[in-house]
Amino acid sequence: MLIGCLWVGPALAAPQQSHAAIQAAALAFAQTQSKDQLGEVHIEVTAIDRRLKLAPCTKLQAFLPAGAKLIGKTSIGVRCADQPGWSVFLQADIKVSVDLLVASRPMAQGTVLSPADFSLQRGELGRPGLLTAPEQAIGKVLKFSIGAGQVLRQDMLRAPLLIRQGQTVTLRVRGKGFVVSQEGQALNNAGKGEIVRVRLANSQVISARTVADGSAEVQP
Repeated sequence: MLIGCLWVGPALAAPQQSHAAIQAAALAFAQTQSKDQLGEVHIEVTAIDRRLKLAPCTKLQAFLPAGAKLIGKTSIGVRCADQPGWSVFLQADIKVSVDLLVASRPMAQGTVLSPADFSLQRGELGRPGLLTAPEQAIGKVLKFSIGAGQVLRQDMLRAPLLIRQGQTVTLRVRGKGFVVSQEGQALNNAGKGEIVRVRLANSQVISARTVADGSAEVQP
C-alpha cells in the first residue's frame, strides 16, 4: 500500500500597505498646504507603529482632521479610498521660522507705534496672530502695556480712534447712483474699518463701517 504524504510549507504572508507610502502621503499633503506660508517651513511626520497591519491601497488620500492646524504639533490623517477602506492618523511637527515684530522697549497702553518701537527678530511662528511685517503695526495703538522683548500680536493692537462715543458723526448710505447723508450720535468708539453704531434723530440705530475721514458708511 502506498501512503501519500503532502508537505505544507509556511503560509504566505498577506500583502500589507507600505507604511513609508502612508508617511510620504502625509508629508506631501503638509508640504502642499504650507506652500504659501511665509518664512521657512520644516515638516516632520512621525513613522507609523510597525505593528500596524493595513490592507494594500491604490488610492491614498491625506486630510486634516477636524480642529487640527498645520502648525506646531498636530495630526494628519491618511485614508484609503478603496473599499472597504481604512484611516490612520500620523503625528506631525510643523515649524515655521519667520521674522517677528518684537517690542524694543517697555510701552504703555495707548502708545501709537512707530518703526522705532520694535525690531524684526527671527523666531518660530508658534501661534496665530503674530505680526511679521512693520506695516501691520505702524500707526496702531496698544490696547495694554507691554514689556521690552515681547512679540507683537494682532490682539495687542487696535486702529487709532477716528470716532469717539457721543460725538456727532456723518452717516452715509451708498447705493447705485446715489448717496444719502445725515448726522447722528456715535454710540461707541471706532477706528478705521471698525463698526460704529449711530443713533439718528428719529432714534433709529444703524451700524456702519468707519472710513478714513471719520465718517461712517453703509453699503446696501
